[in-house]
Amino acid sequence: MKQYLVGLDEAGRGSLAGPVAAGCVLLPSDFPTGILNDSKKLSPKKRLKAESLIKEEACWGVALIDHRIIDAINILQASLLAMKQAYFAMLASLPDWALAHGLGKISSANLAAIADGTFCPDVSCAVSCEPHADATYPPVMAASILAKTCRDRLMAESYDKLYPQYGYAKHKGYPTPEHLQVCRELGPSPIQRLTFSLGKETVIYSN
Repeated sequence: MKQYLVGLDEAGRGSLAGPVAAGCVLLPSDFPTGILNDSKKLSPKKRLKAESLIKEEACWGVALIDHRIIDAINILQASLLAMKQAYFAMLASLPDWALAHGLGKISSANLAAIADGTFCPDVSCAVSCEPHADATYPPVMAASILAKTCRDRLMAESYDKLYPQYGYAKHKGYPTPEHLQVCRELGPSPIQRLTFSLGKETVIYSN
C-alpha cells in the first residue's frame, strides 16, 4: 500500500493573546519544495508566495483554537487540538484532491503524519513527532507556513482593527516590550490569554 507523508505544525504557541493556529499539508510529488522552509525563516513576501502555491497544489487544512479554550485546557493541549482539527480538515478534502491528481482512492490508512515538536496529536493515521521537523520535512514546512500566515492575517487584519491600541498588527500578540507595556497600562484586551505569565511575574496586568 502506497504511503503519503502528512505534515503538522502550529503557530502562536508563545503568544500572549489570540488563538493558536495549526496547519496540515499533504504535498503532491511534483511540488517545488525549494520554496519551503520553517515559516519563521521566510520573509513575509516569500511566506505569502509559498502559501498561495500550497493552497493551489496541495491537500491542506487549517484550524484555530481561541484564547478561551487555551486558558481552559492549556496551550499544549490547545496546540494538539488545533493540529488534530487541521488534520481532519485536510482529510475531508483528500478524496476530491486525490481524484483530481489521478491518485485514486486515498484514506487515512495510506497516510503517515509527522508533527513538529515532542508531542503527537490524536489523528486517525500513524503519527510521530520530531523537534525541528519544520526545518527538515517539506510537508511540515508547508504546514508551518499555512499556520503562521493564517494566524498573522487574523491578528493584523481583524484583531488589530478591533483593538488598535494593543498593536497586534505589529507584534501578533507575542511578548514584545511594547506589548507588555500596553498590557500593564490598559489591562488585558478581550483576546488576552489570561492564564499566561512571564518569568517571575504571575500576571502581567496592573489592577
